[in-house]
Amino acid sequence: MHGTGIDHLPLDTRFTLGAAITPEQRAFLDRHGFILFSRVAAPAEVEMIGREIEAVEQRWLAEGRTRVFGIPLFVGRDQDGRPFIQRLAFTSMFSEPIKRFVHDARFAPIRELIGAEARVGDAEKDGVVINRYLNVPGSVHPRLGWHTDGLRDLFYGRMPQQMLNIGLHLDRCTADNGGLRLLPGTHTQGFLSMCFRKPYFVAHKADPDEICIETEPGDLTVHDGRLWNRVARSTLTGAASLRRSMYLPYLTGPYEPKSDESATPAYHKVGEWLRRRRAA
Repeated sequence: MHGTGIDHLPLDTRFTLGAAITPEQRAFLDRHGFILFSRVAAPAEVEMIGREIEAVEQRWLAEGRTRVFGIPLFVGRDQDGRPFIQRLAFTSMFSEPIKRFVHDARFAPIRELIGAEARVGDAEKDGVVINRYLNVPGSVHPRLGWHTDGLRDLFYGRMPQQMLNIGLHLDRCTADNGGLRLLPGTHTQGFLSMCFRKPYFVAHKADPDEICIETEPGDLTVHDGRLWNRVARSTLTGAASLRRSMYLPYLTGPYEPKSDESATPAYHKVGEWLRRRRAA
């Protein structure tokens, strides 16, 4: 990949998302397996998403939901001891403002990274997912252990394929507030390394080669699903430790919508077992 003009770019480069992905941006993503675009969402949009998350949460808590379209909700406690949904799936199916946002034309260059015919999977896979990490007693989602997202393909009966995870970050997150850690370049690893380099989800130890993706509200990251990554626990506690992110599902291939009658995927059953074991 030499000669692409990115050798001078540090790993913490903040790019600007324009009308198209530039050759330099594509080369950076291809080499390192991730890229960050600065302030893709405006402050008012970040605030809107926050309000919508809370409205959806209140509706689901009032309904006593534990799953949405077969996908488990992570329900913990906030800093005041109140029920707090920490992973919400399919949010754009329950919020028109969020649906309009994720379908906005500004994201067309990102969708085209997935494929010319890529679509927003509002009702597919896990839909538009909101993660809310919080470091307080009673939290069920203070961190996330080392994993690759590409291995999920095995649960669908196929070998891991190239996939890109698109994350919109809603809070300022520096290294002391936990946040996303990546092992750059590991998206080119072989299948055995993808499976066995680290124990999935139970390994949390810092890696000497990891980098921390520090974000501002409205930043957007793209990372290859075959890349090893984790979310570190915040060194802060209480409300100051809150870190919120939204993952946008851009999909190709057959349309496979979910409904409230859908079964829970095997990889989510494994995750539920791990959370119960940790809470025991």
